[in-house]
Amino acid sequence: MNAARYSVQGLSAALRHEAAFRQELFLALILTPAAFWVGQSSMQRLVLIASLVFVLVVELLNSAIEAVADAVSLEENPLIGRAKDLGSAAVLLSLLLAAGLWLVMLLNHWHPVL
Repeated sequence: MNAARYSVQGLSAALRHEAAFRQELFLALILTPAAFWVGQSSMQRLVLIASLVFVLVVELLNSAIEAVADAVSLEENPLIGRAKDLGSAAVLLSLLLAAGLWLVMLLNHWHPVL
């Protein structure tokens, strides 16, 4: 029960304090129903939705890194800066992966021979 409560608190904190998480969640809420139109099989739909959830998970981890880094020090520190940059790069890669999957599935939806 405690783990579930902590998870809900984490999601609540992300919604309150993290604009990027709110934006990505909004995108996921819009695209999830679209996955049922774009995906031609249950597996394709699952992959599309999983790519959206993956972006949210990576964003949560990035936000956690940033929160810990800010708690350690707000002063300029190259290692803290690198940690934040690495977290941001992870979010970028997850977004590129999701965009690539959606693009391939959309192309396949309109041109099944590709």
